[in-house]
Amino acid sequence: MVDLLLAARISYVLGIVNLVSMSLVVLSCRCMMGVGFVNRMQEYAWYRRFYRAHCYYWWIFFLSVLFHAVLAVTAFGNPF
Repeated sequence: MVDLLLAARISYVLGIVNLVSMSLVVLSCRCMMGVGFVNRMQEYAWYRRFYRAHCYYWWIFFLSVLFHAVLAVTAFGNPF
């Protein structure tokens, strides 16, 4: 059995990781290249390095969502 307080804290942290990693995915998305802001950012070397890691941001996002969902279901049960 999972301690409910610990599960709630970890779930909360994973929720924040979900939001941050989804933001990273959106900001480094290849479909955003038509947006003026992203076109201006392409001029900077740090953004090109950030852009190259796009696939890794997806992995972080998927794993975070998976662990968040599994933890929530095991700790709090099926909501339906």
